[in-house]
Amino acid sequence: MATQKLYVGAKLRSLRTGLGLTQKDFAAKLGISLPYLNQMENNNRPLSTAVLMGLAQDFGVDVTELSASDADRIVSDMREALADPLFAESGPQLADLRLVSANAPTLAHAFLKLHRAYRQTQERLASLDEALGQQSSATASPWEEVRDFFHYTDNYIDAVDRAAERFATRATGDLAAHTQSVLADMGVTLRFTAGNGVRAYDPGTKILTLSPQAAPETQRFQLLHQYALLGQEQLIEATLDLARFQSDTAREIARIGMANYFAGAVLMPYTRFAEAARDTRHDLERLAITFGASIEQIAHRLSTLQRPGAKGIPFFFARVDQAGTVTKRHSATRLQFARFGGACPLWNVHQAFEAPGRFLRQLAETPDGARYVILARDVSKSGGAWGRPTRRYAVSLGCEVRHAGSLVYADGLDLDRSTAFQPIGISCRICERPNCHQRAVPPLERQLVVNPNRRGTLPYEVAQ
Repeated sequence: MATQKLYVGAKLRSLRTGLGLTQKDFAAKLGISLPYLNQMENNNRPLSTAVLMGLAQDFGVDVTELSASDADRIVSDMREALADPLFAESGPQLADLRLVSANAPTLAHAFLKLHRAYRQTQERLASLDEALGQQSSATASPWEEVRDFFHYTDNYIDAVDRAAERFATRATGDLAAHTQSVLADMGVTLRFTAGNGVRAYDPGTKILTLSPQAAPETQRFQLLHQYALLGQEQLIEATLDLARFQSDTAREIARIGMANYFAGAVLMPYTRFAEAARDTRHDLERLAITFGASIEQIAHRLSTLQRPGAKGIPFFFARVDQAGTVTKRHSATRLQFARFGGACPLWNVHQAFEAPGRFLRQLAETPDGARYVILARDVSKSGGAWGRPTRRYAVSLGCEVRHAGSLVYADGLDLDRSTAFQPIGISCRICERPNCHQRAVPPLERQLVVNPNRRGTLPYEVAQ
C-alpha cells in the first residue's frame, strides 16, 4: 500500500508565523526555494522527506504531530453531511473536500455547524408532536456540541491531564483515602447512604453522599470527580471559557465531562499509564488490574494518549449500544465514525453482545485501503440489584496494522494475508464499496444501475 502523502500547509504556515519568520527566511533555513515553500503552505505539494528532517533537526518539531488527522475528521464529517438528500445533485468531489479541510478548516466547521442546525430544524418539523410547546432553535444540541468539542481536541485536554497527573503524584498511600483527606481539608463531609444514586453533593452543607452499594472503583472515581469540580474549578472554568459553548446547558455537560476526564487521568496518570501500556503490550485486563479501572475506562484512556512529544499508539475507541448507535467515539487514526446513526454492521463490535466477557478480534480494511486490528468486548453494566435493568454496551478499540507488534491481541493473526482483512466502512451513505451485502442505503458518490429483470443481493447495482 502506498505511503500517504502529507499535505499540512495550514500547520506549516502556523509553525512559521509562530517562529516569527517570513517565507523567505523560513525557506532559507530549510534549504528550499521560496516558491517551493509557498506551494507546500498552499497544499499544492506535500511535505518532502528533506523538509520533514529539517523541521525535526533545525526547529525541534515532533513530525508525528504534523498528522493530518484533523483534516481527515473534517473530510469524514463533511462527506456525511453532504450525504443529506439536500445536496443530492450538487455534492462536491472528495478531492475538493480535502482541499477545503486542509486550506479552510474554519469554513468547513462553519458549514458543519450550519448543516447540523438545518438537520435539527428538519427533525423538529418532522415530529410536530414532539416540537409543540418547545422553543424553536437552530443551534446545535448541547450534547452534540460537547461531543464535537472533545472530538476535535483529540480527546486530550493538556492542562487538565497534567493537573491530574500532579494530583496523582502527590497522593500517598491509598488514593481514595488521600482524596477523602483533601476533600475534608476543603470542609467536605463524606457520608455513605443508600437511595441517593451513586453520588450526591449539597453545596450548602458541603455534604458528599456516596452509595455504599457502589463498587470501590466507582466510589474512588466519584470522589475524584467531586474533587475536580471543587478543587480544580478555576482550571475547568478557564478551559470551558476557551471552548465558547453556545448554551449554558452545553457548558454544564462539558463541566461534567471535564471532571470525568480529570478523575480518569488521576486513576491512570499519563506517564505511568503510557509506560505500563507499552510494557504489557496494551493488555487491557492487566492494565485494569494495575490501575483499578474498568475495561471501558482503560480502552478509553488508551485513545487519549496524545500528549505532544509523548504520544502513544494512535487508537480509535467507540462504545455502542444494542441498537448499534455510537454513544461514545474518538479516533486518533484515519478511521472516523458516523456522526449520525449506527456503526457499520460488519464491524465486530456488534457481535460482542453475543459473547459477553470475551475479547473478539478482527482484521479490517476501510475503503481508503487502511488496515486495522480491532478489539471488541461487551461491557454491559448490571443494575446492582434484582429487578433493575442491565445497561447493555460494547466497546471497540483498534489501531492500524503497522502497530500490531505492540498489541498483544494481534499475536497469532495472519497479518500478511490480504483476504484475512474484512471490508468495513463508516456509514452506508459515504461508503463506496459496490458489493457490500449489508448495505442499507446507496452510496452518495456512485451512480446506481436498476434492472427490473435482475435481482442480486441488493435491488440495485452500484456502478464501479
